[in-house]
Parts: sequence; structure tokens; C-alpha cells
Amino acid sequence: MQESHLFEYAVIRVVPRVEREEFLNIGVILLCAKQKFLRCRITLQPNRLNVLCATMDCDELHGYIAAFEKICAGGKEGGTIGALSIAERFRWLTATRSTIVQTSKVHPGLCHDPQEMLDRLFEEMVA
Repeated sequence: MQESHLFEYAVIRVVPRVEREEFLNIGVILLCAKQKFLRCRITLQPNRLNVLCATMDCDELHGYIAAFEKICAGGKEGGTIGALSIAERFRWLTATRSTIVQTSKVHPGLCHDPQEMLDRLFEEMVA
């Protein structure tokens, strides 16, 4: 029988106008430290985003998302934060902030396959 592993995840959101607290789920980030797994899955759906904010600069948003993905992946592309351990990068990315790209609170769970769980959570929370 395959062993279950503790994982943590958060939903990635776009908050076009922070003062209104309206958001659109655009992705999921998942950490399974024991498996050395830290990945995110993000998609932008401009039509849905335009419902919340027709004036959103999608090019700027793509830049924020690219930075989020690079930090998640780690290495030189992720800059100073990308050089941190996977747990530290996860904590940095999921820290409470008042910006256009935010995350939900962190939720724990158990899984056998972190990639499968990331895909399942993405389908449930975003797609």
C-alpha cells in the first residue's frame, strides 16, 4: 500500500480592486515537503476577469503570475526568494498580502501523489 504524505495548499486569486475584496480563483499552489514537491498550476481566463474588472491590465497581471511561478520553481530565475528552501518559498508565496495576486489561507491534507492532488484541487477550485 502506498504511503500517504502530508501536503499543504492554497488557492491563488486575482483581486483586481483590493478595496472591494472581490476575487477570481486562478490557480493552486501545493507543497508536499516530504516529497520535495512545490508546484503551482495557474490559468488566466480574461473573459471571467473582465466581469470583475474590465480595466485590468492583463500584461501587468501576466508579469505578476510569471514572477509567482518562477519563485515557486526556485533557482536563479526566482531571484533571492527563489534561492530559499521549498518550504520557505511556499510560506513567502502564501503570506497574507494586499496586492492583485493573493492566496487563500493554507489548508492541509494527505495524499499519495502530490501532482495528482494539485491537478484535482485545480479542477475543483479553478476550472
